[in-house]
Amino acid sequence: MPGTTASAATHETRETPISAPVILAVSTVIFALRPNETGPATVWIPLVRRIREPFEGLWAIPGGALRADEDLASAARRTLEETSGLTPRYLEQLYAFGSVDRAPGTRVVSIVYWALVRSEEAAKATESENVRWFSTDELPTLAFDHNEIVAYALWRLRTKMEYSRIAHAFLGDTFTLAQLREVHEAVLQRPLDPANFRRMIEASKTVVDTGQRVTGTRHRPPRLYRYDSSIDLADVGPLSSI
Repeated sequence: MPGTTASAATHETRETPISAPVILAVSTVIFALRPNETGPATVWIPLVRRIREPFEGLWAIPGGALRADEDLASAARRTLEETSGLTPRYLEQLYAFGSVDRAPGTRVVSIVYWALVRSEEAAKATESENVRWFSTDELPTLAFDHNEIVAYALWRLRTKMEYSRIAHAFLGDTFTLAQLREVHEAVLQRPLDPANFRRMIEASKTVVDTGQRVTGTRHRPPRLYRYDSSIDLADVGPLSSI
């Protein structure tokens, strides 16, 4: 533009993003195991359909703006309750996503959590025209950078499954070692040798034999175990409340 100096143009470019408001949002990727029509259980997540721009009509992970009177974890639980009616057994902060161009027309920083629920709880979750469960193997194109977020959350889940005890968050109060192995196989997407898996679990000392067995089976009924409640599901460090 005639009469506009280089320094003035630079000043305008730098001032615009600084003066724009920054919205802090909290979103949650919530995982559950659900059976597939053609095979064993796989990892599923609930998504919500956006009813306004930007990305109207596309699916997104549940979330919303952070309120002034709530902490981050409370906001994550609230948005999950509002969209799906779910209360997670395990909730952990994942990452802060804050690319400048992730939300067209506004500046949004999202603090993302990931959560785990039991299969029977997921089956009772609220579903509607705008709230649906999707297999992580068959996700559509999501709003914003949510495909990237889900991919990162899946990586974290699979990585943590290898060294922590979070698999128990997918199970009921009692379970067989075969059921526990099936959780690991569903998340890790590979078969595990039953004998080696049993030895690994017994060596970990994270489960307790209840002295009970599954009833109504044709063959020798398998033993029922429970999770040792004195052991945390995962070590999230001294800032476990964030």
